Amino acid sequence: MNTMADLFTHILVGYVVVTALSWRWAWISPQLVTVAMVGSTLPDLNRIDLVLPDSTVEELLSLSFSWTPLHRAGGTLVMIAVGSLLVPKRLRRGVFALLLLGVGSHYALDFLLYKPAGVTADLLWPFTGRQFVIDGFYLSSDRWPAAVATVLALGAWAVDRVVTSPKHAVKNGDG
Repeated sequence: MNTMADLFTHILVGYVVVTALSWRWAWISPQLVTVAMVGSTLPDLNRIDLVLPDSTVEELLSLSFSWTPLHRAGGTLVMIAVGSLLVPKRLRRGVFALLLLGVGSHYALDFLLYKPAGVTADLLWPFTGRQFVIDGFYLSSDRWPAAVATVLALGAWAVDRVVTSPKHAVKNGDG
């Protein structure tokens, strides 16, 4: 359950950030907000190991294998590139940018996690192996970040309904 609260928080923060950006940039449609929300989950695909452990994949492939790189900058960048290539050419730049933004919001939250040793994992590998010393604000098992993210998401949803309503567009002379 703790993992789900953390994943839920990542998704909601991605929603809040990109919904707010959609108020400024009209090309960010509700569908593309969803793309950013998907991006906010990409680094946690390393948790596939809960269902399909590294050792099982190693046995199947007869190769050394690990899911860990999926939660590193290099691994997520590869996933973003692949995801961007799966959409029509006209959408690729936007999808790439929004997946990257979603991943960025994920890593921003991960940097705020409290680590007992005070050191983060090497999230920015292969660009740097440096581990950053950050005190952190919360544990991944805490539920309060999910509650805060829920309140922020409800607020963003409510504001979005006002900002994107036809009445608002006419008021501003847009419609």
